[in-house]
Amino acid sequence: MEIKKNGSQASIKGPEAWFTGTVRIDPLFLKAQSPARTTVGSVTFEPGARTAWHIHPLGQTLIVTGGRGLVQREGEPIEEIGPGDVVWFEPGEKHWHGAWPTTAMTHIAIQEELDGSAVEWLEKVSDEQYQDGL
Repeated sequence: MEIKKNGSQASIKGPEAWFTGTVRIDPLFLKAQSPARTTVGSVTFEPGARTAWHIHPLGQTLIVTGGRGLVQREGEPIEEIGPGDVVWFEPGEKHWHGAWPTTAMTHIAIQEELDGSAVEWLEKVSDEQYQDGL
């Protein structure tokens, strides 16, 4: 058994290559211990902040814990998400997620690694794409 006490792991600033705007990642466990391959983080997006387009080889689950957010999978309209919502992205499904333009959003992101990788980052979501459908 291992217990990671709240606050015992430093928050990480979301890298500019992967995010637009201000994003904080609070690791719950970002690297699975073999044979497990699940990684989990609590991610907070300031208003207007969002991920780049990306895919997960084994899919991703988001559990919204606070605020108001947006999600979109490629080719589909933007959808609003809020506290208590659970979002599942299929393996290989190109998507992005982030905060509402005027409200922050926090979610827990759960994904599994395949061959040592849990995500493939793609191009950034443009301001036009982000605002489309709002």
